[in-house]
Amino acid sequence: MTDSDPSSDPAAADRLAPVTFSTLPPGPPQPPGILAACDGSDGSLWALDRAMTEAELFGLPLHVLAVVDPSPGGYPPGMTELVRESAERLTASTADGLRRAVATVERARDRPFEGRLSLHVVLGQVIQELLARSAGQHTLVVGARGNGGFSRLLLGSVSTAAVHHAACPVLVVPAPARR
Repeated sequence: MTDSDPSSDPAAADRLAPVTFSTLPPGPPQPPGILAACDGSDGSLWALDRAMTEAELFGLPLHVLAVVDPSPGGYPPGMTELVRESAERLTASTADGLRRAVATVERARDRPFEGRLSLHVVLGQVIQELLARSAGQHTLVVGARGNGGFSRLLLGSVSTAAVHHAACPVLVVPAPARR
């Protein structure tokens, strides 16, 4: 799957209109449902598609979560204001990317997603946020690394941490088989 502009598809734009976007305080999205991690990568788009299927199958809401780490390496003292402005821009950009990711997956599906859907962008460290928000959820859905060959047998750091430490069942979605 590739990222494309949802504004070029009027049906996708209509579908995305009722979607809730929010920044969330610490804690799991409510009500409990299927939690899908999405960073815009192909692996996360495949996982999002599977999460949509799972949410429909179980009649649960789908919470799509993107995590923005505004200072992955930390920042020097006195840079608080600059970091805050950068985080606001990065959060807005991530929210736009999340909307486009959902639109891309919906266009690629055989039929539109018919469940309840909410989009969430939070500030923090990816693994910590996913693990914290997995509490009380039915399933956490994450994409696998998606590399070929031997590396395909390995999980990425996010999916490995989720499998070992999430507070709910975890579904790791591999890349589709090449045709």
